This record gives sequence, C-alpha cells and structure tokens, in this order.
Amino acid sequence: MATITAAMVKDLREKTGVGMMDCKQALNENNGDMEAAVDWLRKKGLSKAAKKAGRVAAEGLIAAVVSGTKGVVVEVNSETDFVARNEQFQGLVKMIGQVAIKAGDDVETIKAAKVGDITVERAIQDAIATIGENMTLRRAASLSVNDGVIASYVHNAVIDGLGKMGVIVALESTGSKDELAALGRQIAMHVAASNPQALDAASLDPEVVRREKDVMADKYRQQGKPDAMIEKIVESGLKTYYKEVTLLEQAFIHDNAKSVGQAVKDAEGKVGAPIKLAGFVRYALGEGIEKQESDFAAEVAAAAGQG
Repeated sequence: MATITAAMVKDLREKTGVGMMDCKQALNENNGDMEAAVDWLRKKGLSKAAKKAGRVAAEGLIAAVVSGTKGVVVEVNSETDFVARNEQFQGLVKMIGQVAIKAGDDVETIKAAKVGDITVERAIQDAIATIGENMTLRRAASLSVNDGVIASYVHNAVIDGLGKMGVIVALESTGSKDELAALGRQIAMHVAASNPQALDAASLDPEVVRREKDVMADKYRQQGKPDAMIEKIVESGLKTYYKEVTLLEQAFIHDNAKSVGQAVKDAEGKVGAPIKLAGFVRYALGEGIEKQESDFAAEVAAAAGQG
C-alpha cells in the first residue's frame, strides 16, 4: 500500500478543487496513483477536472520565429525568471530560434549546428559560465506549408518574438497572403487562450478518448442508468468534449457565435481561395515540469541552526 503524503493530497486538491478528505480517500483507493485518483473523483461526480493539469514550473523563454513558409517554436529554460530578463539570455534564445528555422526541430541537431565558429551547445555552455545559472534547450517544434502562411503569436512578450508562451499556426491556401496572415494571427491568439489538445477529433490520442468515454460511462453506470442509455449519453458527451478540446470545433474567441472551423470557412471569401488549417503548435513555458516548492522561512531557520 502506497504511503499517502500531505503533499500528494494537496497536489490532487489543486488539480481538482475537491475537498482534502475526498482527495485523501481517492488516493487511498487508487494506491497513490494521481491520475487514477482524478478519474475516481470524476466518476464519483466530485471533480470537474476535464484533463490533466500540469504544473508550470520552469523559468526561461519561448521563441517563436517565422521565415517564409516555415515557423518554429523553441523553449530554453533557466533556473530563475531574473535570467529570462537578461539581455544575453534573450539574445541566446533568439539565436537558437533562428538556427532552428534552418536546422529543423530536433534538439540534438540544433545543439550541434554551428553559429560562427562554435556550436549552439557551446554557446549555451558559454552563457552558463558567464551568467552563472544552468540553462537548457528543452524542446522545439516546427510547421511548414507549400503555399500559404505560418502565423505566430507570443504571449507576455519580453521582446519581439520572445515570451512566456509561443504559438505558430499553419494555413494552406493560394489566396491573399495578407488576409491569411491576419486570420492566422487571430487563430494563434485563440490557441494561446483556449489551449486545444488537437486539431480535430481524429487527431486526438485514442487513449485520451478511451479514458474520457470510460469516465463518463462509469459515472452514469453508478447512477443506475441502463447500458443502452449510457451508450447514447456517452456519444453525446463526446461531442461536447470535442467542442471543448479540438481546435476546429472550439468556439472562436473573436466571434464565439461560430467555431474556429466555421471562421476559417467564412474567411475564404476575403482570402479568395479555399483555406486549410493544417496544424498548430502551442508551447507554454515549463508546462509538464515539476518544480520543487520550498519554505523560504524554514530554509533560513535551518541555515541559522534553528530548525
């Protein structure tokens, strides 16, 4: 039997908004498995958590760079937000983004690419030595189109193209590139605000869909509903779920009377040709990285020999 700590209960409570005692019971029932505990609470109707809530912890910057019909986002982490405001660090991240446009989105390939006489990896090591804080190129992703535009949006920008969140969107069309770019920026802003999990239902991870169906079915089964009714309810529930988590079906933040897919279709008149929303990438700084929390007062007391 797993030991259930106060920190685990606190983490589950922050993810679900459910009371401490229910969170403790959920963890006990599921041998300390956090995700199973979230599902257990949802099946009991106690939690409205729709998906995993990753704790954003790492510091640093996201770069979003577009060149012609290609765009890239990269995440470079630092230990503190103070370093993210350092001009040398900002220059480093911007340079890495520019390299990634040509080198592609494989992290090791980017690190091995040359900038002048040195590699990107050496440039990162030099910055670590100069600034005195650990840094790492964590990840990169790219999009490209044969004919169309790559649009970008950076949220909480510290300088042009660098911030705490970066989004790129790919639109394929033979129509007006200016009109496409305007639409693409609107969609990129939507992606930043709405955080879709996938482009459409077919693009969702089948395991995520299976898990959602299982949670819904178990919840209604516990309410005593017959299997034939449950199947219909789950099917209806999935349609609602897709509207919440897939980009093309989400309500467009710039006009919530229509979906993003409808907004793209409606824009074809202005653009003068069919438009295909081909893909998107959204990077939020530090998502999925756990950060160890510390009690500063306790640390000071310990250092002074009082704790």
